[in-house]
Amino acid sequence: MDAAVRELSYAQAIQEAMALAMEADDRVFLMGEDIGVYGGAFQVTGDLVERFGTDRVMDTPISELGGAGVAVGAAVTGMRPIFEFQFSDFATLGMEQIVNQAAKMRFMLGGEVSVPLVMRFPAGSGTGAAAQHSQSLEAWLGHVPGLKVIQPATPHDAKGMLLAAVADPDPVMIFEHKLLYKMKGPVPEGHYTVPIGKAEICRAGRDLTVVATSIMVHKALEAAETLAGEGIDIEVVDLRTIRPMDKQTVIDSVMKTSKLLCVYEAVKTLGIGAEVSAMIAESEAFDYLDAPIVRLGGAETPIPYNPDLEKATVPQVPDIVAAARDLAKGVR
Repeated sequence: MDAAVRELSYAQAIQEAMALAMEADDRVFLMGEDIGVYGGAFQVTGDLVERFGTDRVMDTPISELGGAGVAVGAAVTGMRPIFEFQFSDFATLGMEQIVNQAAKMRFMLGGEVSVPLVMRFPAGSGTGAAAQHSQSLEAWLGHVPGLKVIQPATPHDAKGMLLAAVADPDPVMIFEHKLLYKMKGPVPEGHYTVPIGKAEICRAGRDLTVVATSIMVHKALEAAETLAGEGIDIEVVDLRTIRPMDKQTVIDSVMKTSKLLCVYEAVKTLGIGAEVSAMIAESEAFDYLDAPIVRLGGAETPIPYNPDLEKATVPQVPDIVAAARDLAKGVR
């Protein structure tokens, strides 16, 4: 491994990106509940309050709507706020500011203003946090023109995409799966960016395309290794960006493999997989399909507290293996 590339956790990569952004630009500051002395609900902000002070690492009252409104206002006036929701579920309390203000101001004011705002959402299940603290709501925000929505799956991408988001003139929503915070991976030192709107082929294959997001990328890669032992060669595409979606990378992959499986943690109905499926159905890749597109998403239920039930409501590696195997063999 290159000396300039270290192993960092996903949380450490995010913290390093925020520190670099704050060092490079005095307009960048952090807002959120308990992000100061406490270091954030998931300890992502860490000691940044000690390094940059309370004027730039600001604990907000328990009012997501109020905090989001301040962040939007600060962005419109030229600052570059990074606002952390304790849980992605709490975005529901700030939707007025996110959907009706941040997303629309540039359009409604004829491009005379920009809203360079970053919002971070710890998302997903697996922590025993139950129905109101375990949702995956990225498709909600991905539906809204004016917002950019990203889901970095690795520490490398978490740092690079956050730095790209801070530099973006438009509001960027970052969904960070809570189970990824402790995951480690190679992260280069210094400033670099990973482009928003560009998917990545994590594993090349010939028999089947699996389009996955966030933690499901890792589960898909694990499933691909299992299936490789059966002679089934899976191509795994990390979508990375929900809006604007990288359609061409997915289209090219499906035209190569002729089969598509979409895997995501959010509830299956009206999820990311529906958009990917429709996009392929409307593209030149449709004529290359040898089988119907398959979506593997979460169950049609709120996330339960019980750990066994919680696991059963979202796709796991054996579920991906079974779905991919059936699709590759023409069972579906």
